[in-house]
Amino acid sequence: MELKKNQYLIDGIPVLNLVEKYDSPLYVYESAKMAGQFNRITDAFKDSRVQINYACKALTNINILKLFRKLGTGLDAVSIQEVQMGLKAGFEKDRILYTPNCVSMKEIDQAVELGVRINIDNIAILEEFGHKYADSVPVCVRINPHIVAGANHKISTGHIDSKFGISIYQMTHVQRVIETNRMRVEGLHMHSGSDILDVEVFLRGAEIMFDTAKKFPDLDYIDFGSGFKVPYRTDDVATDIDALGACLSDRFNRFCDEYGKKLTLIFEPGKFLVSEAGYFIARVNVIKQTTSTVFAGLDTGMNHLIRPMFYDAYHDIVNVSKPEGKTRIYTVVGYICETDTFGWNRKITEASEGDYFLFRNAGAYCYAMSSNYNSRFRPAEVMVHKGRDFLIRKREKMEDLMRNQVEVEFGL
Repeated sequence: MELKKNQYLIDGIPVLNLVEKYDSPLYVYESAKMAGQFNRITDAFKDSRVQINYACKALTNINILKLFRKLGTGLDAVSIQEVQMGLKAGFEKDRILYTPNCVSMKEIDQAVELGVRINIDNIAILEEFGHKYADSVPVCVRINPHIVAGANHKISTGHIDSKFGISIYQMTHVQRVIETNRMRVEGLHMHSGSDILDVEVFLRGAEIMFDTAKKFPDLDYIDFGSGFKVPYRTDDVATDIDALGACLSDRFNRFCDEYGKKLTLIFEPGKFLVSEAGYFIARVNVIKQTTSTVFAGLDTGMNHLIRPMFYDAYHDIVNVSKPEGKTRIYTVVGYICETDTFGWNRKITEASEGDYFLFRNAGAYCYAMSSNYNSRFRPAEVMVHKGRDFLIRKREKMEDLMRNQVEVEFGL
């Protein structure tokens, strides 16, 4: 998004034109930004055989999936429904890696039937899988490296108390299960969680993966997950993707020489690919001054964007109706019957009822985590592609809320 001629533009289209056309609240995604992020990460790892799997839990709209398939990504799916959506979007079966946790064997059997790659993070399930499929279906094993790469504890998955992955200290048990059941392990996987702040910590996790990989002679790939941090503020820190690419590519290539086989290096970015490409726009319903605070109350709430309330995520907020002028301090809140605060004490150009606020970094885990709380409708989604805007999800209506409800005559 750029500020030009006193108005904010998304790929050349004025933001205010979009809300005039599609109403608010509204999610808008910029395809050029997604493509740019994909090119950034592939360029960073150009010296190794790399495959990028889009972690689609970040944003699962079918049009986003099709865009990434066309760009050349594989797919990281964490549920059978994401697998099915990926296949519907045209991804090849062997380009989808299914990585569930705490699911039943029944769901894993469904994934096997669909023909996608299987990633297992539980010894009991691994053993059951081996009893059933032996070497007829290869598997990937998800390891918990017991490292913390940074950020909020709610989105960190590689520490010792995490429910994700099999502890590196249980590899002897894993090997016994694999050897007894004559299983074929085609890949190893780890994911430290968001947000990777320290490249050196990530590289230590890589060394753990390389040491573990030596125990498995038939690997085709090593999957390092993702968690690359994107900037949320103008002066924010972010993962140095180029430094990581240079260091890890060199080390990975040297490991492949030691291993005696050219392996594929896989990453699974979600937030990195879509966060900065997404914008959320909402209308100011009220300006309410209390004894201590000036509230800007919007026509949205935690039902549409829960990240600030869920794990204190920061989203930059700008008044796109008044790009320039004097600023005031506002606490930006929603219309839900909860304390749904988007941001405390934000300096924003002076706002009036009817102005539109835009939230940056709204591509990842925003619409995907939305709900119908308070029986509110979920908003529309729009894709801006090559200077044109396309509606990619309709705004919900009352019939959408009632679709699966069954009215019963109880005789009350």
